[in-house]
Amino acid sequence: MAEVLKKLGAVFLDIFQTVVLALSIFVISYLFLFAPHQVKGGSMLPNFHNGEFLLTDKLTYRLRSPVRGEVVVFKAPPSEACAEIECEYIKRVVGLPGEKIKIENGRIYINEQLLIEPYVGDDIRTQAGGILREGVDVVVPQDDFLVLGDNRPHSRDGREFGPIKKEAIVGRAFIRYWPFNRLGKIPAVHYEL
Repeated sequence: MAEVLKKLGAVFLDIFQTVVLALSIFVISYLFLFAPHQVKGGSMLPNFHNGEFLLTDKLTYRLRSPVRGEVVVFKAPPSEACAEIECEYIKRVVGLPGEKIKIENGRIYINEQLLIEPYVGDDIRTQAGGILREGVDVVVPQDDFLVLGDNRPHSRDGREFGPIKKEAIVGRAFIRYWPFNRLGKIPAVHYEL
């Protein structure tokens, strides 16, 4: 009987160690490497739909800065109504630190060059906002990024709340894992002017 209890104790110890190891890996991954996020609303249509689930890479931006065209998840600016409950937004990086941004005739210009945006339909015009106004140059401060939604007519974004701080960025959206029919890596549209 003592031998059976000893073997049973060893089995439970192995199971306990496995569970602790798995939970440790999960917690470390969640805190430092990856985090799940759900798309809420239609500001990123047609590329991201309401209710989709994404896995956000939290490590990349500790090693390098965001690149134009990448989709990022960030903490909503303090000026936003939901900031008190610390909600997070998903938008695309359009302007980089030190760049001069302007909206003119529904198009975005960066340092006086037209920004070609393949993720936004050709028929979509970018309307000005409270911060990014029609025909007025705005310089993105150092360590800040201008982010805009892909669905320009229905996105509250940097045109209204201005550039965001790098430290507000939670991570880079890199895998869509739900729904399964849209499962896959999220391509970044990297390009220089």
